[in-house]
Amino acid sequence: MVQSEKQVEAGHAPKMGARRIYEALKNQILNGVYSAGSQLPSSRSLAIELHVSRTTVTVAYEQLAAEGFVELRQGARPRVTALQLGQRLRETNASREACGPLSAYGERLRALPPWLDYLPNTLAVDFRYGDLAPSDFPALAWKRAVNSVITQRPGRLAYEDPRGSRRLRQALQGYLWRARTLQCDLEQIIVVNGSQQGLDLCARLLLDEDSAFVMENPGYRMARQIFSSTGACTIDVDVDADGLQTAELANVNARMAYVTPSHQFPLGGVMPISRRHQLVNWALDRDAYVVEDDYDSEYRYDISPVPPLQSLGDGRNVIYLGTISKTLSPMMRIGYLVVPKHLQDVFATSKQLTDRHTSMTEQEALASLIECGAYESHVRRARRLNRERREMLLNALQATFGRRITVEGADAGLHVVVWFNELSASAEAVLMKAAYELGVGIYGISSLYAPLDTSRSERQPLGLVMGYSALSPKHIQKGVQLLAEAFSAVTDPG
Repeated sequence: MVQSEKQVEAGHAPKMGARRIYEALKNQILNGVYSAGSQLPSSRSLAIELHVSRTTVTVAYEQLAAEGFVELRQGARPRVTALQLGQRLRETNASREACGPLSAYGERLRALPPWLDYLPNTLAVDFRYGDLAPSDFPALAWKRAVNSVITQRPGRLAYEDPRGSRRLRQALQGYLWRARTLQCDLEQIIVVNGSQQGLDLCARLLLDEDSAFVMENPGYRMARQIFSSTGACTIDVDVDADGLQTAELANVNARMAYVTPSHQFPLGGVMPISRRHQLVNWALDRDAYVVEDDYDSEYRYDISPVPPLQSLGDGRNVIYLGTISKTLSPMMRIGYLVVPKHLQDVFATSKQLTDRHTSMTEQEALASLIECGAYESHVRRARRLNRERREMLLNALQATFGRRITVEGADAGLHVVVWFNELSASAEAVLMKAAYELGVGIYGISSLYAPLDTSRSERQPLGLVMGYSALSPKHIQKGVQLLAEAFSAVTDPG
């Protein structure tokens, strides 16, 4: 029955029957709105709220009680029972899973293994890559920047340019030229919610189910999953000490290639200029795009900066991706794309359809940090601190394991790869479990290789990706000692 205008104006809701009240309350109980032991409204108060008779509510409550959902007592409000509630929830959830099919995209996501590395961390030492030390964050400078944004009363509260704050894009335009010799127009910069959204936009706009993309092997797992979720075919190309082996692309036809040329993830190779030209020319010849993920270029210790792919030629086939997750915080979801001019409008449209725009307060605060020089000052400080952490980790590993390990990728970035020469990759899970039981988190490299590369576990030593940017020197020393205990337990169980 449709409400009349007079009913709406008078605030009268259409009357509900006992069955509708019963169904609504049952669903709320099953969904946890009312937990076991909690009280429901009294029949009198609920009747007044719903504009129904008290008898109607009483009938609904009696049906809930008959099915074991609530307990009724004279003079007391109905109380949700815990009897068989867990079983009812399981049955309800099972029936929901059996309802309608997902899209092809949804089914591909369902097939992915669940993420389990975001559980509460109770480890004594955690070598997880990507975490940063809270003490490194420029809290005072950031607080001043945010306060300056908040105190500036806007002329209006409105949706903004999906490409991002003009002020931030201008600041990034200058920063990219100073830090990476990258030149671009303001309209080519798209501010995104972290590099992950940047990759998602590339996947949406560049790939189809019948297309293919080139992926570094080993490489960044979440990039692989984002691109493959489109239904596109993955073409894995091995990496060596110089990054992607571009010579292997000679007979490869793909619509896109994802690379980390300035610091290959995870092995750490830096792609030389000859390979960079070869990669860009491959893309031009096939009318393909190269997605250049420059995720941690701020951290260079023993190598000189190499020009980004985007600066080679006219950049019309290169999409550059940057982030502040490795400089300020991974919790602060700000990244940026530099796209070819002929793609700037479609990327802006896709960003607008995805989430309108990234949070403006954080964008304006970051722009303020860059404009006053505080951001680059912070980067220099963070680089010095992480250089010290890197040295501490390398020295501790060398003193503890000596020739039993080989360390790779230590010239830049915030992690190293440690190969255990006496263990095969098949022992990875055993070592990780032994370390976890001692309170230290370590992360194997096997998940970063192509899933179909099944023979690798027998022909390659065990490798760990060890991040150090969130750890103090004391914790680094302790973590390596615990890792040595786990290693001994695996290699010499007696």
